[in-house]
Amino acid sequence: MADFRLMSELAERNDNKISLLVMDGLGGLPLEPGGPTELEAARTPNLDRLAAEGTLGLSMPIGRGISPGSGPAHLALFGYDPLVYDIGRGVLEALGIGFDLRPDDVAARGNFCTLDANGLISDRRAGRIKSEAAAALVQRLKAISLPGVQVFVEPVKEHRFVLVLRPARGDSLGADLNDTDPQLVGHAPLPVRAQKPESERTAVLVSQWVAQAQEILKNEKPANGLTLRGFAKDPGLPQFSDIYKLRAAAIAIYPMYRGVAKLVGMDVLEPGQTLADEVARLREAWARYDFFFVHIKPTDSRGEDGDFAAKVKVIEEVDALIPGIMALGPAALVVTGDHATPAKLKSHSWHPVPTLLWSPNARPDGVASFGERTCRTGGLGIFQATDLMPLALGHALRLARYGA
Repeated sequence: MADFRLMSELAERNDNKISLLVMDGLGGLPLEPGGPTELEAARTPNLDRLAAEGTLGLSMPIGRGISPGSGPAHLALFGYDPLVYDIGRGVLEALGIGFDLRPDDVAARGNFCTLDANGLISDRRAGRIKSEAAAALVQRLKAISLPGVQVFVEPVKEHRFVLVLRPARGDSLGADLNDTDPQLVGHAPLPVRAQKPESERTAVLVSQWVAQAQEILKNEKPANGLTLRGFAKDPGLPQFSDIYKLRAAAIAIYPMYRGVAKLVGMDVLEPGQTLADEVARLREAWARYDFFFVHIKPTDSRGEDGDFAAKVKVIEEVDALIPGIMALGPAALVVTGDHATPAKLKSHSWHPVPTLLWSPNARPDGVASFGERTCRTGGLGIFQATDLMPLALGHALRLARYGA
């Protein structure tokens, strides 16, 4: 992992800029033996050119064989060991929508889902209902009250919402609760249980809220149920700018990724609604910051949908935007994913993630295309994602020499 003490000692301020382009869920799998992955099937002339000039590798977000969630996977890209800094999804969603989260608040990310006649989940995302439809359901859930706490329910995007419980002044709530989302169809939502004694009261309160919410939703279509996951409090992380001496900005359409950026102290910029909008925002803000985290969501969504061809198309759309990013003159550009989301599996997976590091100071490794197989033979090898920030800083000449 990035040694934060060492990074803060060696980090230097200069005019060299770093861009981290994250295609969420970039890694994939062939649909049949010997076939290409989504990245290998995509036509990516611009990324291939950068691959020929730069250095490739495969990054591991957590460890071998471990499928990561989006929160820990992004923290790893920023240099934070996700096994040390364990952040629940609820905090990221709340911060991502600009909610005024307080230290004692307990937040959870919610999904509207579809339940069949037997109370089993038939669609974990209720058909990815429109944000407007979800907001109308959230408005109805705001009527639920609980004893001794304030309850906040806010829409996020599409089928997602955030639930926050705020205790009375001087009181406290534990946040160690299990997820109610079994992450499988054909199963009922799980009951709320405390994982530590100090969270027993929270478990009782959340169970009461879920029961009332379910009564409100029972006749809705398709969102007649809900699940909760990622119960957490704001942990107060070390700040990105203090560690790396960087003025950092995040450009992300989906709220959760704005949340993880805000959690580490990045400025969150309004991204627009399209991939081209994100690059336009990057161009507008280029002079004001040293580091840019640009997040691309649809690669992950299409992988979760099991739509191989659609994921290929998104990768090709991103490739077309690369010349506009390179025209800004980054001293280092990293193109990677936070984890793999193979369309074959329709879920996050444990597979190492293709990573491209371009810089005028890169050592070319003789690999001329960007894909899983070529990255396996690249000069970066297979490495921990937490090493990516030191590599980017070094290539941007933003780390002083260590020792005499």
